[in-house]
Formats: sequence, C-alpha cells, structure tokens
Amino acid sequence: MALNSGRAHRKTVSLRVIGHPFRCSIFSFRFFAGFLTTAVLVFLAVSFLFSPSGSGDLNFGFPYNGFGSKSSSIRRSILAFKSDPLRVRLDQIRKQAADHRSLAFAYASYARKLKLENSKLVRIFTDISQNYTDVISKYHVAIDSDLNLIDESVLRRFEKEVKERIRLMRQVISEAKESFDNQLKIHKLKDTIFALNEQLTKMKKQNAFSSMTAAKSIPKSLHCLALRLMEERIAHPEKYTDEKKNPKPEINDPKLYHYAIFSDNVIAASVVVNSAVKNTKEPWKHVFHVVTDKMNLGAMQVMFKMRDYNGAHIEVKAVEDYKFLNSSYVPVLKQIESAKLLKFYFENKLENATKDATNMKFRNPKYLSILNHLRFYLPEMFPKLHKILFLDDDIVVQRDLTGLWKIDMDGKVNGAVETCFGSFHRYAQYMNFAHPLIKAKFSPKACAWAYGMNFFDLDAWRREKCTEEYHYWQNMNENRTLWKLGTLPPGLITFYSTTKPLHKSWHVLGLGYNPSISMDEINKAAVIHFNGNMKPWLDIAITQFHHFGLMMQTNFRFCCFFVQSKSKDWECSDANA
Repeated sequence: MALNSGRAHRKTVSLRVIGHPFRCSIFSFRFFAGFLTTAVLVFLAVSFLFSPSGSGDLNFGFPYNGFGSKSSSIRRSILAFKSDPLRVRLDQIRKQAADHRSLAFAYASYARKLKLENSKLVRIFTDISQNYTDVISKYHVAIDSDLNLIDESVLRRFEKEVKERIRLMRQVISEAKESFDNQLKIHKLKDTIFALNEQLTKMKKQNAFSSMTAAKSIPKSLHCLALRLMEERIAHPEKYTDEKKNPKPEINDPKLYHYAIFSDNVIAASVVVNSAVKNTKEPWKHVFHVVTDKMNLGAMQVMFKMRDYNGAHIEVKAVEDYKFLNSSYVPVLKQIESAKLLKFYFENKLENATKDATNMKFRNPKYLSILNHLRFYLPEMFPKLHKILFLDDDIVVQRDLTGLWKIDMDGKVNGAVETCFGSFHRYAQYMNFAHPLIKAKFSPKACAWAYGMNFFDLDAWRREKCTEEYHYWQNMNENRTLWKLGTLPPGLITFYSTTKPLHKSWHVLGLGYNPSISMDEINKAAVIHFNGNMKPWLDIAITQFHHFGLMMQTNFRFCCFFVQSKSKDWECSDANA
C-alpha cells in the first residue's frame, strides 16, 4: 500500500511539469537577455577607455573644441580615469620656469643691497626674471587650460625657451658667483689678508734692517770732523795729551757732582756735557768722566780741550786704560769672541739678518762694544766715589740735575724712571719666563725702567754686590736663553728690587722712535732721550724734534770753525741734527 502511494506522488509531479512548458522558456530567455546586455556594456566601456587619444571614430555626438582637437580630449578630462603624460611634463616645465624666475628675482634683490659696482648684475637678473614671466604668459593661453588639448609641438617650444633661459641664467650666476657667494668671498678675503700679512711682515723686516743699517752708519760730516780733530791731535800732541800729568784732585773728589758718559761719538758726548753745564748754576762743582775707545780718544781730547765749559772738570780716558776690564773678568768680552755671536751681529744677507725681526734692534753692533757694558762696572772704575749719575750720549739736558743728589735713595742702588704703563714694558717683555731660573726669581709683571739717566749709589752697589750678580746672570745667558741681547735685560735683573723710581719729569724717552710725544711733556723734562734708531745727528731723525738738537748743531759748527782755522784747505758741512 505504501509503495502504491509513492508512485502516485511522482506521477503527480511529472504531470505538473509537463503541464507548464511556457513558464520554463520565459525564464531562460530573461537570463540570456541579461547576460547579453551586461556583455555589451562591458565591451563598450572597454572600447571607450582604450580608444586612441587622437582617433575620431567614436565621437558619440561630442563637438570639436576651439583648437580643432576632437572630443576625445574632453573625454579624458571628464573621466580622468588615466593620467596625461603631457600634462605632467607641462607642470614640470612650468615649475622649473617659476622656480628660476623666483631665483633670478632673489639675485636681483640681493644685488640691490650690494655696492654700486653690482648695478649691472641688478639689471641682468631683473631682465632674466622678466623673461621667465614673458615666456610663461606667452604660452599660458595655449597650454594652461584643463579644457584644452595640449599640443605636443607647442609644449616642446615652451620647454626649449625655458631651457635656454635656464642655461643663460646658470652662466650668469656662475660668472657672478664671486659677488654673491659669501663663503667664496670669505675665502678670498682670507687669502688676501694672508698675502697682505706676509707682505707686511716682509716689509717690516726690510724696514727694521734698513733702519738698523741707517742707525749704524756715521754721517759723512761727523766722520770728517772726527778725522780733522784727530789730525789736530797728531799735529799738536803736547797741547792735548794728559799723559804724564797728575789728575786734578777734583776728578776724584766725592763731594762734587760726578757724571759718567761712555761714547764713541764726539759730537754727541760734547752735547751731553755742554747741555748739562749750561743748565747748572755752579759748573765748577761738576765733574764729567768721558770714556771712549782708543780709536776716538784723540778726537775726544781735542773736542773737550778746545772749548771752555765754564769751569766744569772733564776727564777723557780710553776703555783700555782700565786694566781690570779683560775677558777673564768680564763675561761679555769672553762671549764677544764667540764666532756664533759675531755671525749673528755681522750677517750681511737680508733674509738671514731679519730672521728675528722682533729683536732686530739688538742686532746693532753697538751691543758688542764694551762701552755699552761699562755701566755695570762703575764702582770699580771710580773706587773713590759714593754717587754718580750715568748719562747716555743720546740725551740732551734741559734742567739743573743737582737735585738728584738730594734724593733719599732709601738704601736702593739705582734711581731710574719707570717706563711701564698697563701691560707694556713689564719684565715679561724682556726676559724668557719659560726658563725655570727666570720664572723662579722674578715677577713677569714687575715694572721695567730705562737706561739713559740713572743715578747710582755706589756704596749701596758695593754692599749689594751687584757686579757679581750681573756676572752670574751673564754667564748663565751665554747661549741667549734667558734674554736676547742688550744691556737693559741684565740691568733689570741685576737691580731687581734695588731700584728707586724717580719722577717721570726727570727723564722723557722715545724721541728717537715715537713722534707722538707731547711737546708739553718734553719741555717740562729735565732730560730728553733720543733712544731708538732716529738719532738727532742722522738723516732719519724725527722732523718735529729737530729743534731740540740745535745745541748739537751749534757744537758741530764751532768745531768746524775751530778746525778750519787750523787747516784752511778744508771745508766743513753742517751736521744733520
């Protein structure tokens, strides 16, 4: 019975399907139509997207644009489903043009801030900037609209003109780089400064060497005068010699005013004595000890014999007369015999002679002369004296100096005018404080003083054993490691802590190298000092100080007149004083 019911059910279903054939065909047709429509739409879309940009087959009714290009460019603009390589290229070219226009404008603006010689650059960069603007404006209508088709030929012309202007601008910038590149300017200025410093250093060395040569020279007139004075000495030996004559008692009288002058310059020594005598009230109480070398002894004797110094006592001796001054006792005499030291002083080549330009003044051979070192042997040279005034031969006395003997020395050895001010003329400038001996014994900030007018208490000198102190330090400096050369550094060492400062009005220095000294200061000074290379008897003397050497000129003319009266065939020219 169950089997029969199943068969009956299948039969019923079969009859239903067979009974509705039209419904099945309608469903199949709809499905096919939908599929066909979808395929056509996909085909049209693909064809539209991948059609050529310049083709005119598929216009779909779109009109032509204003430049003759067809509606395909409008399709690209509207859909924008793919990028336009010409548009990217256009944007890049236009950006380059705008950037270089801004750069040219910036260079023009910067050039305006520079000096007038760059006005040409202002015009050039302004013109370049304007050219970029003109080019961009020229092609703006053709290529600067999103609704237009970009013509590749127009784009190429635009690109060519922009590149030409970029090339021109780079060339102008390269040529003008020196005016605008600050780093290059700095390097160039540094090179210029370095070259000028090198040139300045070289010129300073040449100037120092020339000045030293001029300072060492003896004017022809003074040399001629010394020869004529010597001729007079030889012609009348009995009149001028002091040999075999007992010295006057005043020469060694400690109650009188004694002066020490060490010089080989006849006129200079005469001016020192004459100016000192002229400004004193009692000349007969003054004794001048003039010491020279053997070669100039005769001329000095004639010079001081032929004039009357108002009763002042003058002793003229040669350094050779002091027998204790020999190389076994005097360290400097022993060192002078050194070949190395002689080469240092007498080097003739400029490049070698100016190696140490800072201490060029110490290369003057006068520092080889024992006359320059006699100042350290005053107690031995004048054993009977208690006090003595040392005077250089390049000073002029303008006031009575007897007041120096009334100064209380407070047990000090050396009375001198200090020359330091601020950080200048301190001990550190004269000695090598890198050396342990100097560093341990002296203060680099100690105030220096000047030789030229120095009042010495010889009793205190002997008590402090200053000569022995000088010998010790001079021997230690045999290789010039403690100080260079000259007499001031060893003097500063020898009389360290034993120097009494004097008022500055006693001694004004610098007339031989410093033209800025005030006339008021000079006029108030007791002694004016022509220290430096520009001595008043040389052609290189400072012009504004010439009138202070009138006494020297007067002495020279007197000597000329005296000698000319003895020898009529000789003509004497004026000295440059």
